[in-house]
This record gives sequence, structure tokens and C-alpha cells, in this order.
Amino acid sequence: MGFKCGIVGLPNVGKSTLFNALTNSSKAQSGNFPFCTIEPNVGVVPVIDARLDKLFKISNSKKKIYASITFVDIAGLVKGASNGEGLGNKFLSHIREVDAIIHLVRCFDSSDIQNVNPNVDPIRDLEIVETELKLADLDSIQKRLDKKNNKNLNLKEIEILKTAQDLINNDKNLNEIRKLFDQKTIEKSGLLTLKPKMYVCNVDEKSIVKGNKYSDKILEMDHSENTIIISVEIENQINLLEEDDKRNFMKLIGIKETGLNSLITKGYKLLKLETFFTSGPEESRAWTIKQNSLAPIAAGKIHSDFEKGFIRAETISYNDFVENEGWLNCKNKGKMRLEGKDYLVRDGDILNFRFNT
Repeated sequence: MGFKCGIVGLPNVGKSTLFNALTNSSKAQSGNFPFCTIEPNVGVVPVIDARLDKLFKISNSKKKIYASITFVDIAGLVKGASNGEGLGNKFLSHIREVDAIIHLVRCFDSSDIQNVNPNVDPIRDLEIVETELKLADLDSIQKRLDKKNNKNLNLKEIEILKTAQDLINNDKNLNEIRKLFDQKTIEKSGLLTLKPKMYVCNVDEKSIVKGNKYSDKILEMDHSENTIIISVEIENQINLLEEDDKRNFMKLIGIKETGLNSLITKGYKLLKLETFFTSGPEESRAWTIKQNSLAPIAAGKIHSDFEKGFIRAETISYNDFVENEGWLNCKNKGKMRLEGKDYLVRDGDILNFRFNT
């Protein structure tokens, strides 16, 4: 498995169209009216990796299994969602289940597509959604800190909730929490406002390469590292084409990669993820883990018994595996290493685990 992304934003900004483009499907209903999506649509997309393609050929495997990303198309949030406006409470609960949030903002003018606000203002739209997430967090924090409910919380968990509550009440930046608590504690807190975010500016076709005055506003907010500029409609058109036509069309309009590839690249970087591989006659497979994961943790991604009974990992770097054409030559030439429990798995490692049951 890879990671799970929730697509959020105001109604009618193109979330369902983006979902369809990313998953290459027409699974999500798309319409020119608010709250077109009620129940969240879920799509799983393979992370195409050229390295796995090579391993598959070298090992002459029967199966090839890519890592994957799950996209969740969450219905449009509106002002007052944290109080149930627009069926917001239900939709906010879906956001809690994702690893990262894709915040889609409207960055185009159109009289043909209905807008829930009188004008296009991506900063205002962004603030509306983020305010609702804060208010939802505040409500959750207050309930969890109630003496009746906090019996199962440890001191660290109580501390982070009180810190978040103070920051929200005083309208301060919640990212200050990242300086005070480790990532594991932050993730365990379940706070919506602390979930990693990517920002997708949905522009018109003429703005797809350089953006426009609306997307510039998002970039000026110091979100440039995690911001992607795409035209959702163009992405949808691209995914309807065959591979050769797709490449020619992308070259014609001046884009080097699809929105999906951009999201995958930024998503892995944002969540600090990397890939290791297993490869043999039966299958070649990509596995997603956190950066700096120890070998037993990586083994546990395959099966919990592998982690519990971990002995050591037979390890070959990707370059060595390719240059020496597989396991046997790598063993014969001394390119395979035996690594123990303290080994930090590197991106691209090909691993075979030894374990006791």
C-alpha cells in the first residue's frame, strides 16, 4: 500500500472531475451544482515505477504489483460545516481517515460553472475550509479533554490537545506544534489541521504552464513547495487518450508530466515516504514505507509475522541488482549484504527477509 489522500474544497471547484482524472474513471458523479458528491468516492491508483518494471523483467516474475495511492473524493465543505451546514459534519469525519489532504481551489473565471461565492478568491476559499477544520478540531478537543472522556489519554496526548486548543483560541499558527511534539504524537492526535496538505490550483487551459493571478496568490502564501498548478478539465482529457496520443497532446500544450505524477512525487516527499522492493520468480512488488524505517518495520509491511520473527534481511541495492542481473549474480559477486535489526532501509533496496515463525 501507499498512502491515502482526501480531496477537499468548496462545492463546485472540480473535486469530482479531479478524482475522475486521477483515477482514470467516471466513478465520481460530476455536475454543475453544489453537493454533487454526498457519499465519498474512493479510487485506488497504481504508482507506476520504472524500477519495478526492470526488476520484473530481470527476475522473469509471474506477477508485477505496484505500490498504490488511494484517493477519496470528499464532498464540498462550506462555511458552517463544523456546525453541520451543508451536511458538513459527516464529510469532516471522512477527512480524519486520510494520510494527507489535497486542497483543491478554484483559480479560473467562468460564467458557465456555478460558484458558491460571488467572485473567484482562492485565499478566501482556502481560509473558509481551514477555519472549518480548526472549528471541527476545537469541538473534538473539548470533547476529548472532558473528564469523562480523557481517562484513556496519556499526559503527552493531553498536552498536545491543550496546546492545539490554546493556539486555535488565540488564532495562532498550529504548525508551532511541530516544534514541540514528535511526528508520531502529532499523527496520533488525529487533528485535522495538522494533517499534511497539498494545494492544487485548478486553472483554465491558457494558464496551465505559468499559472495566473489567482494561483500566484496561493504561491505567495509560502505553499510553493506543496502546490501544483493543473487544469482539471485538461487532466480529464489527457486520461482519455492512448499513450502515444497522450504524450503528443502534453507536448502540444507544454506540460511535462500529468497531475497524477506531480501529486505522487509531492505526496511521497510531503509524507517522507520511500520504496523498497521484493523480486523473485513468483512476483516483483513495490512496498511503501516511511523514510528511515528499520528493516523489521519494512518486513512487517509484508506480514506481521515477518516483523515479530525477524532474523535478518538479504539486501541488494537497486543499481547492483540491475547491473548484475538478479539475485544469483549479486550473491556470487558479493553484492548481497546480510543486514540486522538496526539496518535503515534505503529507497530502492531489494530485500528478502529471514524470520522465525
